[in-house]
Amino acid sequence: MRIGLVTGEYPPAQGGVGDFTCELGQALAQLGHEVHVVTGKSQIANRKWRMADHESRITPVSTRDHESRITDYELRIMPVSTRDHESREVAVHRVIDGWGWGCWKQVLAHARELGLEMLDVQYQAAAYGMHPAINFVPRRRGHPLAVVTFHDLKVPYLFPKAGPLRWQVVRMLARRADGSVVTNREDYLRLAGEVPPARLSLIPIGSNIPLAPPAGYERDAERARWGVGPGDLLLGYFGFLNESKGGEELVQALALLVERGVPAHLLMVGGQFGSSDPTNRAYAGRVEGLIAGLNVEERVHWTGYTRPEDVSAGLLATDVCVLPYRDGVSFRRGTLHACLAHERALVTTRPAVVLPEVRDGENMLLVEPRDPEGLAGAVMRLVADPALRARLEAGAAALTAEFTWERIARQTAAFARRL
Repeated sequence: MRIGLVTGEYPPAQGGVGDFTCELGQALAQLGHEVHVVTGKSQIANRKWRMADHESRITPVSTRDHESRITDYELRIMPVSTRDHESREVAVHRVIDGWGWGCWKQVLAHARELGLEMLDVQYQAAAYGMHPAINFVPRRRGHPLAVVTFHDLKVPYLFPKAGPLRWQVVRMLARRADGSVVTNREDYLRLAGEVPPARLSLIPIGSNIPLAPPAGYERDAERARWGVGPGDLLLGYFGFLNESKGGEELVQALALLVERGVPAHLLMVGGQFGSSDPTNRAYAGRVEGLIAGLNVEERVHWTGYTRPEDVSAGLLATDVCVLPYRDGVSFRRGTLHACLAHERALVTTRPAVVLPEVRDGENMLLVEPRDPEGLAGAVMRLVADPALRARLEAGAAALTAEFTWERIARQTAAFARRL
């Protein structure tokens, strides 16, 4: 199948949607599909981002093919896998001028040039600058099959006081698309009444950070790099800071642990606010202010946005990962999957809906959202009970086996064939 993955965000831009698209594209290519990523030109200026770190994966090709109008700039991403020799390339076309009202005309033009059979739109409002144009997916009428993967159901900006109309635009997108994919049970339940069952599928995401630290990795050395001793407790947090992820509660829980005599540190793994959502930057500033106000600056360590292998090293160095999502733990969170893939004992918040895969005390410890005391208490349980911590680590390893990229790619292709 010739598949086009349409995304408003793609590496080198920082963000989970772009990382997901990269991983899905590689997995689909490894299954033998011809995969093209169609994204915006605005990221071209940043294409040298950490190129030295990724030169084994990213190779520039010609800026213009004189025989076609397909690309202004293109990268070819070689799948990183033990089966690379069996894989096809994923071609990345950075060709869309912007995600305003003319975007679909450009997307469809490139789809025709490439002979695509399917377009899979990776939808998250912030990835498209909160503009609603991407929601107006064209009706079939000779166009490729149009599937939308909803990374969340957050609404775009329309105009001041648009109110309920903003949700209607998201609802319209799901109804107009030939098929809708949601990544978590909460969103599936919300769209189930809007989309016929045959056109709706629940396909999870996976971890975009493989369990693969740098060669020669030593856990004690990695901890010492951050000033953490063998007898200290190192908490880990992964992902951008925003209102929904409970960064303030996390810092408050750290301060409570220190007050109770626990030699605790916190490693903030990855970048602070990403490329798509400008509100993340403001929230990160609030968290930094709280860190200073609680006088725990020397116990909070930041890796900054870094290579996947360095993220892996940081996660492996932690004793407990703490992810206090304010809207409850959800399998739409790539940060959750990364911690599970690294077999970390995990403290997080109760899900908004029943998730059969989540088993309190077996593969994670659950507390109420917005509850720093509860977070600190759960961490204290793990400090006092090494057997519980080991059980959670084993549970995380078992759970992550259900979210492989090969499985996700197979489900995506099978859904498209059924439509």
